[in-house]
Amino acid sequence: MKPAKRCNQERGDKMQDKISASIMCADLLNLGDDIKELKKAGVDYIHWDIMDGVFVPNYSMNQDFMKVAREITDLKFDTHLMITDPARYIDKFAEAGTDLMVVHAEATIHLHRVVQQIKAKGLKVGVAINPATPVCSLNHVIGDLDLVLVMTVNPGYAGQKMIPATLDKIEEVREMVEKKGLEIDIEVDGNVSFENAVEMKKRGANVFVAGTSSIFHKDLSIVEATRKLRELLAEV
Repeated sequence: MKPAKRCNQERGDKMQDKISASIMCADLLNLGDDIKELKKAGVDYIHWDIMDGVFVPNYSMNQDFMKVAREITDLKFDTHLMITDPARYIDKFAEAGTDLMVVHAEATIHLHRVVQQIKAKGLKVGVAINPATPVCSLNHVIGDLDLVLVMTVNPGYAGQKMIPATLDKIEEVREMVEKKGLEIDIEVDGNVSFENAVEMKKRGANVFVAGTSSIFHKDLSIVEATRKLRELLAEV
């Protein structure tokens, strides 16, 4: 593995650190209370993992679940569509109240078209790439994006270990963005622990999908864990 380059120093203060709370890791029996705690903690997004059992071997929340949550919070929603043919669901999640929609490069044969359909809804748009997907798959859409999501585990399940090689991919995406003179958020998802988040930031990430290994930590409250994560990131 190459030494970390502290890409964040090169890009200055243009892209602020953001925390996107993985709502699938919350206490679903007391979701309203956890959402209030996330607001109190000052997270930047609620991250919705939407799975169809086809693109990934698991199922999760849907747009109806999101609609209910939208009624009780004004936090921004970051919707990660881990589904085949995501174009079928753009309207549904736009209507449910998302602010940012992320689709997988591997999930559609018409990536540019899907990106444009999301933008036409007035939403921010991102593209996710799996650990084995080359960064060059972003070449012809990156200029239209607000965010790139680098998966640091294979998508589908919480609680996995980070794949070390994905640190180099974060750095590669950041270098692509800077070479093109763009201001695009680099999001990371998968075992974003307190320790890993620091290394991910050094490589160029600035949006952190935080779950059970950080802000939903069993030994800390949401507010305490979020504060700890922000403090660690601020030291980088």
